[in-house]
Amino acid sequence: MSTQDQAVGLLDNLALDLASGAVEVVDLTHTLDPDFPVIILPPEFGQCARFRMEEVSRYDARGPAWHWHNFSCGEHTGTHFDAPIHWVSGRDLPHNTVDSLPVQKLVGRVCVIDCEAETAADEDYEMDRAKIEAFEAEYGKIPPQSWVLMRTGWSRRRGADYVNLREDGAHSPGPATEAVRFLVDERDIIGFGTECIGTDSGQAAHADPPYPAHYILHGAGRYGLQCLNGLDRLPPTGAILLAAPLKIKHGTGSPLRVLALVPAAG
Repeated sequence: MSTQDQAVGLLDNLALDLASGAVEVVDLTHTLDPDFPVIILPPEFGQCARFRMEEVSRYDARGPAWHWHNFSCGEHTGTHFDAPIHWVSGRDLPHNTVDSLPVQKLVGRVCVIDCEAETAADEDYEMDRAKIEAFEAEYGKIPPQSWVLMRTGWSRRRGADYVNLREDGAHSPGPATEAVRFLVDERDIIGFGTECIGTDSGQAAHADPPYPAHYILHGAGRYGLQCLNGLDRLPPTGAILLAAPLKIKHGTGSPLRVLALVPAAG
């Protein structure tokens, strides 16, 4: 049997497993609506636009047989993708925009590191290298060209509690600088994702470098996923992630529908 025939057989089997329910499709995306929180920057900086939608017609004089809407939002609103050009460290890289990045990077294996207990005890928790190595001791080494997602339970929060903004800035979990460097330099990940508004912790402005997930990931041509929903529905390993941003010309990021293929329980 040729390699091509083997590949066709694998895809046929996948289609059958999806149809039979042996492989489940899990949606990791928040619904885009005007109430979903966005990142809030100091007032001297520009701000991310919330999602807005207006009705164009609804089977009426504006369009007798059709119903549709116009919508607007920021590139980094809701569950969204960060391309390397989003950060200064990635501004000069090739293929650094959402319309030019290699599409094979948008589908890959995913490892989910459970940090819910630590985050429940400390909302400013930063996942360190030791936490990743403990994960690998239990589930095996993170394969090259995988997505790594940090599970914190943060997606169960709503409204102001989700942003968790106080006088000294936002308070939310994220990865430590050493963890990001380890994942990029020694595990060659595709990208990193969180359930919070940003891939960095809320207090990451005080890190070295500031906002290390953004700086290191995008400087190395890697990607970020934010505002993921319900990572507790994924196994630690064994799932496949599909994360395809809109093909916006020169786009720095995009809202997207993040899906995972997961073996059905039982």
